[in-house]
Amino acid sequence: MEKTIYTTSGSLYRHLRRNHPNLLSADDMSFLRTQVTADKITLYDKLSIVEIVLDEIGLGRTAVLSILLADEVKNGHLSLEYIEKHFDISVSTVIKGLERAKELYSRNAAIETENFRKLLLTFAEDVRVILIMLAERLHQMRYLQNLPDEEQRQAIARETAFLYAPLAHRMGLYAIKTELEDLSLKYTNHEIYKNIAQKLSETKRHRDAYIEAFIKPLKEKLESLGFKFEIKGRTKSIHSIYNKIKKQNTEFENIYDLFAIRIILDSELEKEKAECWQVYSIIADMYQPNPKRLRDWLTIPKSNGYESLHTTVLGPENKWVEVQIRTKRMDEIAEKGLAAHWKYKGIKSETGMDEWLKNIREILENPELNAVDFMDEFKLNLYDKEVFVFTPNGDLHKLPKGATALDFAFAIHSGLGAKCVGAKVNGKNQSIKYILKNGDQVEVLTAPSQKPNASWLQIVTTSKAKSKIRQALKEIEFKDAEVGRETLIRRFKNWKIELDDGKLSRLAKKMGYKAVSDFYQELAQNKLDMLQIRDAYLDLDKKETPADTQELRSAENFTQLPDAHSNEDVLVIDKNLKNVDYKLAKCCNPIYGDPIFGFVSVSGGIKIHRQDCPNAPQMIARFGYRIVNARWSGKPVDARYPITLRIVGHDDIGIVTNVTSIISKEQNIMLRSISIDSDDGLFQGHLTVMLTDTHELEGLIKKLKTVKGVKSVERV
Repeated sequence: MEKTIYTTSGSLYRHLRRNHPNLLSADDMSFLRTQVTADKITLYDKLSIVEIVLDEIGLGRTAVLSILLADEVKNGHLSLEYIEKHFDISVSTVIKGLERAKELYSRNAAIETENFRKLLLTFAEDVRVILIMLAERLHQMRYLQNLPDEEQRQAIARETAFLYAPLAHRMGLYAIKTELEDLSLKYTNHEIYKNIAQKLSETKRHRDAYIEAFIKPLKEKLESLGFKFEIKGRTKSIHSIYNKIKKQNTEFENIYDLFAIRIILDSELEKEKAECWQVYSIIADMYQPNPKRLRDWLTIPKSNGYESLHTTVLGPENKWVEVQIRTKRMDEIAEKGLAAHWKYKGIKSETGMDEWLKNIREILENPELNAVDFMDEFKLNLYDKEVFVFTPNGDLHKLPKGATALDFAFAIHSGLGAKCVGAKVNGKNQSIKYILKNGDQVEVLTAPSQKPNASWLQIVTTSKAKSKIRQALKEIEFKDAEVGRETLIRRFKNWKIELDDGKLSRLAKKMGYKAVSDFYQELAQNKLDMLQIRDAYLDLDKKETPADTQELRSAENFTQLPDAHSNEDVLVIDKNLKNVDYKLAKCCNPIYGDPIFGFVSVSGGIKIHRQDCPNAPQMIARFGYRIVNARWSGKPVDARYPITLRIVGHDDIGIVTNVTSIISKEQNIMLRSISIDSDDGLFQGHLTVMLTDTHELEGLIKKLKTVKGVKSVERV
């Protein structure tokens, strides 16, 4: 390409008409001739980028117009509305995307995580934006030596390696990805680049002779069998060789696979796979293959559309040679990525959109992700780290490596994921936590009663599943709050009490709830006593006294026990049982503040149990008629209860001292006993303490968890 053709908009017109006669219409050309006002250097850069976009990526009219007119919009010579009127909305959309992306770069902060997120959102707006920016970066890297500032050259090269080369890889643009990697290495590690390039040059003659010796008999055999094909040797990129030197911790001379042989078949679409495998069979007969190095991307293509069959065989002089077998269609997709995909699928490149960009958009638009999580998830999505699994019907699904059966269920349908209880994998039942492997056949198992819970967020890995689970949890919370509110309204109506939302909000706040919706949820989940709520609501406007704050009394259905029990906490028990003895059950050791119930014993006395007592389900199921209501009504001074805590942690020096020190500093808590067992670096301790209520218990547990080395504290 001669530089003289870039000198004026007229020469721009002549160049496009001569080299791409069917690309732009006469009206398009006329518009460009009158509106493009760039100088010689800018025109040269623009047409270089146009050539990359057309010849190396395969885009069309919209991309070319966007490149040529973007600066006119930026400089205020043209408006987006004017361009949209003369062309169509796609041109203005791409120009707007390019403009927004360049604004971020002008702040010198494109790689900072939040701006990086915005940049990628711009990319994901229209796939052509990212492809044009890749073309612009490739052009910039090809002429980076003209930039006088060494520090700036280094920064651009590092950014290219960090962002643009991986993006080109993910878009399937292997030729561009390879060139960007090589050029980045040239500037970030010039001595290594120069050394490898020099050694490749020195060994070129011998390498070419070897490739010719390898190809000749293979070529004759394929021709004799009537295959239409092209066969060539390809030296591996300098960056790829450098990676092998690092990975194998060896010298250049010890890298055996410096080149690959590529066989490109001219096959009909329906015969592609069969002919590729036939050629593989011929090669395997001629040269001994290494079965560990067979890579089958025919059966399951890579996520970016790459299809090929790779094998490594033992060639002349006992040297291993990599052979790549593909068709013309596959080769064009390998070189031009998504643009070639659209061409062969019959989709115009003007409207096509890659599945990967949809996945990236899900991540970008997930408000739950902080900046660090976002960067991690983005990088994971850049590379080929996927598993391919099948439904029982044989449908293929791609998920990221490490995905679970629950991820798979949400990938099929969010409704299926929400009801998932496990999966049948290759005929065997597995839990929702099962990590999928390549080739698994997965059938999702469901149950109508299943509902998502917060622990599911730790099981799934895909952003789609996490987003759907969070959405489901919010819906469950909302429904619970609705049920709780309806229940309260109905009960208050029966009691002829008018419900005031403002008053109820004050009550919820007084009870320690951040939002009234949290109060309604616990009400729906039967965690609150409706009668106690009623009493508290009615007493809310009364002048509070110390006694009022200590007690919530029932005036209708409950009767306080006699004064015989005044030395202990006061309990209120169902009105049908009067003047009876009660005891606190030893199986669950209830304390003041615990939700409780009474169980009528054979002797006529009542045992008080916690509602979450391990024996409660059996008692309720077998002896429901002996269950009576009970609640705490008042708390006399100096009453204390024994409670046992189980502590697990690392067996560090001084940890027991630190634990006992915290307890000793608590005014109303007494340590009754302590036992510690240590095994293999872990300790397990049981502490029995005397305290007055659940509020003190919660505070103590919270403080004990802050002790360095303590992993868990729980009530026994």
